[in-house]
Amino acid sequence: MTSRPITEDDLHAYVDRVLEPERQAEVAAYLESHPDVAKRVAGFADQRHLLRAALAPIADEPLPPQLNLSRIIESRPRRRLPLGWAIAAMLMLSIGGLGGWVMRGSLEASPNGLVALAQEAADSYSVYAPDRVRPVEMRATDSAQLVQWVSNRLHQPVKLPDLTASGYRLMGGRLVATSHGPAAMFMYDDDRGDRLVVLTRPMQSDQSAPMAPHAGGNVAGFAWADGGMGYSLVGQAAAESLKPIANEVRRQARAI
Repeated sequence: MTSRPITEDDLHAYVDRVLEPERQAEVAAYLESHPDVAKRVAGFADQRHLLRAALAPIADEPLPPQLNLSRIIESRPRRRLPLGWAIAAMLMLSIGGLGGWVMRGSLEASPNGLVALAQEAADSYSVYAPDRVRPVEMRATDSAQLVQWVSNRLHQPVKLPDLTASGYRLMGGRLVATSHGPAAMFMYDDDRGDRLVVLTRPMQSDQSAPMAPHAGGNVAGFAWADGGMGYSLVGQAAAESLKPIANEVRRQARAI
């Protein structure tokens, strides 16, 4: 039986990972044979990642008690209003209060320094490492062009770490957008298919900072800064096994 045609709705649902497993596999197979569509879908994923990263601090905060709808209703003067007016008033109060809460969160200072860099590396790993279609923009075979590209965009010479001695091969890399400007992301894997990500970008603060561990969810890693450039190595391996690799990345970066 011929499978159903892949629609635009299927592509967006694929990025959001809400398709049934069989349909998810069909879309993945379709993207492998249609690189032009796969590139567009990768753009969807980038937009989803940026939106989730921007709203994550707000989404994780509990709604203040004063914005609870039942408490708003209880606090209103007990006057009888026509039903339509009462519903409209409750909706306006809820929307206005929630909008103010979201705006308050958006105006708060975002994380800076190594904290921000570590989060950006973890976010990049979560978005691109599970991707079996296009985890990188440029493959390892184009590593010279990749280094030139990211160095030009970051306005800094960028060293591509060689992790062969640590058991990891370069898969390739890409530029990723962060709230602090573009960053270079390099991805590696080993013989078991486990992946690591190295993220580097110029630092606006913490321009020189010692290596520090970080962890969140199922991702762990180390972040540090040298000479105005920040680096973070992340993966799903245990932190103690990642530290020697992070030290090797730092050693090679200092040799620029």
